Amino acid sequence: MTYVPPPEPAIWERAAPATVGLDPEPIAAAARYAAEHETGWSRDLAHMIATDFAEEPPWNEALGPVRPRGGPNGLITRGGQIVAEWGDTAQIDLTFSVAKSYLSILAGLAWDRGMIPDLDGPVRRTIDDGGFDPPHNDKITWRHLLQQTSEWEGTLWDKPDLIDRHRTVGGARSEGRKGTHRDLREPGGFWEYNDVRVNRLSLSLMRLWRRPLPEVFRELVMGPIGASTDWEWHGYRNSYVEIDGRRMQSVSGGSHWGGGIFIHARDQARVGLLMLRGGIWGTQRILSRDWIERMREPCPLFANYGLLWWLNTGRALYPNASEASYYARGAGGNITWIDPDNDIIAVMRWLDSAAGDPFMRLVAQAVKG
Repeated sequence: MTYVPPPEPAIWERAAPATVGLDPEPIAAAARYAAEHETGWSRDLAHMIATDFAEEPPWNEALGPVRPRGGPNGLITRGGQIVAEWGDTAQIDLTFSVAKSYLSILAGLAWDRGMIPDLDGPVRRTIDDGGFDPPHNDKITWRHLLQQTSEWEGTLWDKPDLIDRHRTVGGARSEGRKGTHRDLREPGGFWEYNDVRVNRLSLSLMRLWRRPLPEVFRELVMGPIGASTDWEWHGYRNSYVEIDGRRMQSVSGGSHWGGGIFIHARDQARVGLLMLRGGIWGTQRILSRDWIERMREPCPLFANYGLLWWLNTGRALYPNASEASYYARGAGGNITWIDPDNDIIAVMRWLDSAAGDPFMRLVAQAVKG
């Protein structure tokens, strides 16, 4: 029978690596390696937000809550059982752009329910709040927003889209300095990692659900998978709108300007396990397999990206991980690694950016062993 972790705070079953077909020595080495290779980021995350994204005042101003982070931690599972753990995996920290992948799950839940009838249909058909008006933004589709190819133009929560132009993330190149002018392409014509446009997606999803997104996420995902009640998802002090007479905060798709998801590694591992198992938790279907397959389709403009999830197409992102691997990744070394080929989930918190592939090499050695 497939093991399903019981709801928090019950004990999550552990397994000796050898009992689930893993060589114990490389697994132990991987855990040690992750614990010993902490990100170079300061534990003062307010300082990092103000200085690490190459933005001058006032663009670098944090608008959402920020708290100091803890030390490196994480865990590895196989067959749903924990085979290695390091640091304090109950430590609740910001997780930066891992939140983007959770927005993808919320979009998938809406798609499963027919609330998004066509990924390639203009967002303006369902969200007519002025943010997708002609002559440029009216061509933007849900797929564009989810693939980061929307080229949305405007200012949201006092942050202009110009902030993210010429941004280099994940090996993508730029011809100019971040935050300087770049002629926009037609929607769907250019891939560029961003936060302003992802926040525009978050606002659109909230308008679609007509409920705060953390409320939806708790009810439809985190509750059913037995996550703790300790996680939080915040927006900004100025990201409130009124829907159906109710004042709601639009949450951010990351912690670039504060806010985003505060969560611990064990809850992240549960989300990863849900994805690994094709959207099923125990006997309950939570997210469709069809959505997960769509989510993992490479963007034609940048093959290492799907629908707000990072892909390992051609093993270009992490050469030592399986090509089927995919990831929720956030700044500062926050990674949820999902390896469906080998039934492995690994959550790494505050890992040095150069240490991801060596860590995965050790885990791969354990599988081969």
